[in-house]
This record gives sequence, C-alpha cells and structure tokens, in this order.
Amino acid sequence: MSDLSEVTARPTVPESSTIRWLLRSAPVLLAVSVVLRLGWTLFSPNGMNFVDLHVYVDGSAALFGGNLYDFTYSVVTPDFPLPFTYPPFAALVFFPLHYIPFPVIAVAWQLLTILGVYALVRMSLTLLFGDAARDARWRPVAMLWTTVGVWSEPVRTTLDYGQVNVFLALLTMAAVTSSRWWVSGGLVGIAAGIKLTPAIAGLYFLAQRRWKAAAFSAVAFAGTVALSFLLIGAEAKEYFTTLLGDADRIGPVGSVWNQSLRGALSRIVGYDVGTGVIWLVGVAIAVVLAVAAWRTLARDDRLGTLVMVQLLGLLMSPISWSHHWVWVVPMLIWLLHGPLRAELGTKLIAAYWIVTTLIGVPWVLSFFQDSIWLISRPALLAWLGTVDVVGAFAVFVWVALSGRRLGRRRLSAESPRRSGQPDPDPAG
Repeated sequence: MSDLSEVTARPTVPESSTIRWLLRSAPVLLAVSVVLRLGWTLFSPNGMNFVDLHVYVDGSAALFGGNLYDFTYSVVTPDFPLPFTYPPFAALVFFPLHYIPFPVIAVAWQLLTILGVYALVRMSLTLLFGDAARDARWRPVAMLWTTVGVWSEPVRTTLDYGQVNVFLALLTMAAVTSSRWWVSGGLVGIAAGIKLTPAIAGLYFLAQRRWKAAAFSAVAFAGTVALSFLLIGAEAKEYFTTLLGDADRIGPVGSVWNQSLRGALSRIVGYDVGTGVIWLVGVAIAVVLAVAAWRTLARDDRLGTLVMVQLLGLLMSPISWSHHWVWVVPMLIWLLHGPLRAELGTKLIAAYWIVTTLIGVPWVLSFFQDSIWLISRPALLAWLGTVDVVGAFAVFVWVALSGRRLGRRRLSAESPRRSGQPDPDPAG
C-alpha cells in the first residue's frame, strides 16, 4: 500500500532568490495581510455582518426560551433566514458567548481565526516533517502560507461569516497529531458534536489502523449527545429525531456556494439529484479514486492520508459551502512540500487550486446566480461551478497515477521512522 514510501518528503526549505526574499519578508507580509483584513472588517459596508457568528451567539441564547431550532437570523439575509443547524451540543458550547458584547466577539473571532490558520499550517508541516518542522527556519514558511491562506476563498469566507471551520480543523489536526488514542478519539468526537462534518476523520483512524482512536471518537460523540439530552432534552430530541439529515434546512443545495458533489451534479442536470442514482454513482467513483490515491501513500504519510479523507468528506457531504474547504490549505502544503512536490503535474494542480481559491470562483459565479434557490442555469455556469469538485478529483487521480508510476515498495518493519511520528495504537 506504499507506492510513495520511497519518495519521502525531506524537510528542505526552497531556496530560489524569490523565495528567499519572500521568507525574509514573511513577518511584514503577514502583518500587512492581517491589517488589511481587519481594515476590511471594520470599514467595509458588510465587513461586520458575521451572519454565522450571529447564529452561534443569538441562536444559542434561544436556549433560554427552549426554542433553539425555531430561531432564525435574517437581518442581512432576508432571502434565506438562517436557522441554527448545528447539533444541540454546539449550542451549549456557544452559549457563554452571548454574555460578551458582539463587536468584541467579532474582532476576537477574526484574530483567533487567523491565528488558527497559522497553527493549522504549523501542524501540517509537523505532520509532514516531524520535529524538524518545529525548527525556527520553518516559521517564515508558515507565515507565508498563512498570508496566502487568509486570502483564499475558504478562509476569506470563514472570516466574512464568522464561521467555526478553522477551529474544527484545528481540533481534527490536534487529534491526528496526538499519539494517545483517547485524546485523538476524544477531540474528533467533540468536534463532531459541535458540527457533524469532522466525524469523517474517523476514516483517517481506520486508514491508519488506529482502532482505539476510531472507536473512542464514536464514544466521545455519543457522550456529547448524551450530555445534550441531559441538559436540553427537548432540543436534542427535536434535532436527532426530526432535523438530522434535512439538507434543505441547512441551505439551498443547488447554490453555487455549495461545492459538494451533490451540489455540482444538481447544477449540471438542473434539479436536486438528492441521494438518488446519479449521486450514488458519483460518490462511488469518488470513493474508488480516494482509496486508490490513499493506497499509494506511505504508511507514515499522515498529512497525505488526512487530506485524502477530508477531500472525500467534502465531496460526499450534501452541503459543502465554500468556507468548508479550509482543508485546501493543508492540501496545498502537502502537494508543494510532500513526496510529489517535484512533479510537474503536482505543481499544475496546486496552481489550479491557488488561482481558483484566490479568485474565489464561487464568489464570482454568485453574481450570475439570480437566486440561491434556483438550481437550473446555463451550462457554462453549471460546469464552472464544479471548480472545487473537479479539483478534488484531479488530486485523487494524480496521486493514484503518480504513485503507481513511481513504483511500489512496501515499508518494512526495519524502515526508519520520521522524527516526531507517534506510535500507532497497541491494538493496531
């Protein structure tokens, strides 16, 4: 299962003259980027809207009246009053926020999200290179990636809406980094209790044969459900018996902002494909390609494995808003620093993702979308709206083909482990 086991990612910092200049300037570039982002937040007409953060804060406050799932926020979204769509455990987590003045929360959320992107980058490099990535010379590299990441569409929209995606990605990354099964499983279970999508990380544990962590992630998630029933039983019952799985309540499936496989296929055929044959065939193809890509990775390529799992999760979810795709940042780090970094195809795919996310293709296409509720559209707009789905499939296909082309050699028990790699679960 280790076609790329001999093509290891060596911890070398690029040394072209342009890169050296960028690395020297990294602290300044990042500072300027943060100032510009805060300037946009504070002084642009819609910079302080933070619609999703309002849902977290105001929605969780609805626990007082026992009407959490009747709450909607529509001050700046009259065409789609935003409901509280998260599990009830999330409301318990967000509840203390409503005691803090909202402008304070909003600015702090922005700064913490940017800091979270930096931490996500550092952890990605550590997963790839082990302890060597903690060396001071890698800090400018992390700063550059953060500077770019802040202006990528997934992070940009996360900041615009006051979304929680970066923090959930951090919980998942911390879970993967830890060698303790109860910490790893517990973090993923808690993250899934806040928002269901991080549960896909359980596949990572299975791929890495971390059976205890996989099992305990389910136990920890069950614990969040039990706590919800104990403290806010009526809301928990409503969510898990009535609302769970209702994609229409989360938002318009056919909107160009939905970059899931279901969203892309629906826009192409002109109606919501639901979970019917078309979607099942698409998911089956995605699973086959993701597994084929994963099977070429070295056993200790934890970042590569995590990226494949997260891309698959984003494709399979009924709703994957553009801000859910914050995993693009770790993916780009793996592509450009990982075992396939020297390949021309890798650079082309990375360039595709950098260009499309910095432009923000779904954002551009949203101006040509008469309504977020209309699914049918001209063929050109429908196909352009598959941008993230096409990019994810391209990653799967390229990794699978490159791994096989570069040769197959399984890791032996005597192969040296990279510095900083945790031991697998004893049960594995």
